[in-house]
Parts: sequence; structure tokens; C-alpha cells
Amino acid sequence: MASYLHARANQGLWLLRIDDIDSPRVVKGSAESIIDTLQNYGLLWDGSVYYQSDHTQSYQQAIDKLSAQEQVYPCSCSRKTLSALNSPVYPRTCRSIFHQKPPCSLRLKTEDLEIAFDDELQDQQIQNIASQHGDFIIKRKDNITAYQLAVVIDDQQQGVTHVVRGFDLLDSTIKQLYLYKLLGHPPPSYCHVPVIVDSAGNKLSKQKSAQAVSMQNPQKTLFLLLELLQQNPPSKLKKSPVDEIINWGIEHWHSAPLKKIRAINFKID
Repeated sequence: MASYLHARANQGLWLLRIDDIDSPRVVKGSAESIIDTLQNYGLLWDGSVYYQSDHTQSYQQAIDKLSAQEQVYPCSCSRKTLSALNSPVYPRTCRSIFHQKPPCSLRLKTEDLEIAFDDELQDQQIQNIASQHGDFIIKRKDNITAYQLAVVIDDQQQGVTHVVRGFDLLDSTIKQLYLYKLLGHPPPSYCHVPVIVDSAGNKLSKQKSAQAVSMQNPQKTLFLLLELLQQNPPSKLKKSPVDEIINWGIEHWHSAPLKKIRAINFKID
């Protein structure tokens, strides 16, 4: 909702991408359900739907380019080994091992480099890619391209200039900016909006068994979202048609009230 209003208020295009590259986790019919829900809520996208599963060749080409630059290396460390480290930063165990037995993941070499960017809502972010993130995986042992690399290629192919997404993905941005640098692509601008959390502070998600968005009475949900996004919609808008609620949101959209807010606490009834 926030990304749609942000794009439309700034006369931009709003693109729909289905992240289905992680095939073992893809639920049959889920993409169709997402598309139906967006249409029911009046969130209509520009152009055709972009499916990650159609672009595996592009991801491999990027990996080949990084490999030719000697920026990647195979890693045979198991999840059990990594869990025992009790640290989010990989200690480069496999970087100096030149002959690995498959299956292996591919890790990207990182250097002692500070990367900074100005987020529209969360202000300037500065992190050291090596000490705070370490050599991260760009291709998994099961031969699936990692999210960090895939979205960089997706954004580049779709001509994305502005990324508006949840605060929970803010920490991923540094890794993606590092990949933009190595691949020679100009990065987009970023705007990380707060996420809705439950009473325990957990983001509403499938992992936490949060219920799916209801297809019933989209007007009620849209009005609620405008309130949670601190847009102060008038009460008379509650019973308006979906397109009128959306158009009001576009016309009155302002992101300033969300400045430096990471999460929105809300009790779902």
C-alpha cells in the first residue's frame, strides 16, 4: 500500500514482481492468489508481471561475471557448523581452501569498506560490509540464486529507480549496494517504511502464522492501512468504493509522518 501510494503520488510506475526463485518454498497457487488480492484492493501494476523464475539465466550471468573477477569462492560449511559459530559474520573459513567437494554454496568476497546511503525515511545508514556482514552467499548449495543477488539483477532489468519496502529489509541494502558496485550498475534510491507487528513485536508473516489479507470488505482494510500509515483519512471515506479510497490516498500521500519509525504496533481483531 505504501509503495503504491508513494509511486503514484510521484507520477511513477508501480511494478509487480513475484519472488518465486526459491522453488522448494513456492506454494502452488500462491502467485495467482497475490495477483487476485492486489486487483481486489485496487492496487493495479504497470506492465507485465515479472517472475524471478524466468530470469535464472541472468542471475547466472552475473555470477559468472563475479567469478571472472575472482570475487567468489565455494563454501562447503554446513548449517550446523555455521550455527555453532554463534556469529552472523562468516569467518572466511573456506576462502583459502581451493578444492571443495560438492555440494557447495558460493560466497562473495567482501572487503574492509564502509558503504553509506541516505534512506528517505530512516536517514543515513553506514555499515562496514566486511566486519558487519562478512562474505555472504550469492548461490546456495541447492543451486538456487540467493535473494541478495537476485533482487539486484531484477531491479537492474526492470529499470527500478526507487525501492519502497519494509524496514525489515533495511539491513539487506548494504549487501545489495556492494553488489551494485561490483557489477557496475547504478543503485536505486531507498525508502524503508515501518512494518506492522504483533503484541510480541514480530512482523506479521507466514512464519508467525499471521492470517492472510481478507478478500472481504477491502474498503475497511484500505481505510485501516491509511490510518496506520498516519495519513489521517476522513471518516466519511470508510464507506467509499475502493477506487475512491485509493485515489484519496494518492492525492494526500505524505511520507513525513513515518520518519524514523521502524514498526507499527497493532492488535489484529
